[in-house]
Amino acid sequence: MDTDGGRRVFHRLGQSASSDSSNNKQQKVCYHWRQGKCTRFPCPFLHSELPVANNGESSKRAHQGFGADSSRGGGLRRSGNSYFNNTWGRVQEHGGGSNRVIKKMEKLCNHWLQGNCKFGDNCKYLHQWSTGDCFSLLTPLEGHQQVVTGIALPMGLDKLYTGSQDETVRVWDCQSGQLVGVVNVGGAVGCMLSEGPWLFVGLTNLVKAWNIQTSIDLSLNGPVGQVYSLVVGNEMLFAGTQDGTILAWKFNAATNCFEPAASLKGHTLAVVTLLVGASRLYSGSMDHSIKVWSLETLQCLQTLTGHTDVVMSVLCWDQFLLSASLDKTVKVWAATENGSLEATYTHTEEHGLLTLCGMHDSEARPVLFCSCNDNTIRVYDLPSFSERAKIFSKKEVRCIQIGPGGLFFTGDGSGQVRVWKWSAEPTITS
Repeated sequence: MDTDGGRRVFHRLGQSASSDSSNNKQQKVCYHWRQGKCTRFPCPFLHSELPVANNGESSKRAHQGFGADSSRGGGLRRSGNSYFNNTWGRVQEHGGGSNRVIKKMEKLCNHWLQGNCKFGDNCKYLHQWSTGDCFSLLTPLEGHQQVVTGIALPMGLDKLYTGSQDETVRVWDCQSGQLVGVVNVGGAVGCMLSEGPWLFVGLTNLVKAWNIQTSIDLSLNGPVGQVYSLVVGNEMLFAGTQDGTILAWKFNAATNCFEPAASLKGHTLAVVTLLVGASRLYSGSMDHSIKVWSLETLQCLQTLTGHTDVVMSVLCWDQFLLSASLDKTVKVWAATENGSLEATYTHTEEHGLLTLCGMHDSEARPVLFCSCNDNTIRVYDLPSFSERAKIFSKKEVRCIQIGPGGLFFTGDGSGQVRVWKWSAEPTITS
């Protein structure tokens, strides 16, 4: 699993005019050694990484973290801070912190994957599921037989719920990591959402609603085809469906059921991602577009057409909207003076993107997780998009869920769920 595409990245140190041949060897890392293929002895280039200069990076912390407060009006605000508009994709050098760009040879050892690598710590290839040393893998959760499409961690409970296309929802004990229940839902799970006491499961032609506190089991009818995305906003549940419609329900406390509230039409193909931010609903579709809806009137306010393939994921960070697509790009959208959104920065990957997840590290700095269809997750600092770490999986990661206490969860195409924890960065003392 070559995850870097053979990208040649060299770091050179300053060289004086009097440098001799032995010093020249220190100026360049052997490309073939990085790929584990060097046969030269002696080799004129380094067979080790150069020390990393402590340039320092800092990212301005988002006041609201990831996901805007739904009580605020007006959608995404126009940025009054030129720092953000001018620094997307640039590494800031304000001092403090450390350069966290990964420069390791990023290829997993196939023998290690099979449990029979004879080189051990001396192997030239990776013997770990991540790079960057900023988080650690606590445990894998095995059981699902197909791709994991939903992970939910209801507030106040010690249970983790995972859904899969193998037509089951599995329940795990958060203390022991043991499987404590399996629910056969009778169809492929397209997505899951936890909101208050409710757990929602998107199925084909149906949304299941389970009240975990009272054990009430409801079926919300109306969707046509697979339900790919669920989100709650303005006291309504929204579902993105295979036929391109967004359905909305509202809970009636008197009858203890969810009643149809609206049907939003506009997309021509399946709606695969939904997001609520401020007073807006954002929807991404297989028709390559993003639509912006008013949560008050449920009318479409704008259609964003910057992507050239399926829009797989949308995310709010500070006053920006981020979108990921199979066209291999992450676009950053900002509000203009008239309130509409326009693309202000485009980050390009080597592979199509599947999902985005924003969170803060152990020191409350904002980071972006970008799952790509080469079985990796790239972890970037914001707003610089400098690579912080990389996570490898057996197959593509379709869902990432934030947990409490620095925990987060990933689910991949092999059916494996993994539990990760952010590592506290070492304190630098004089």
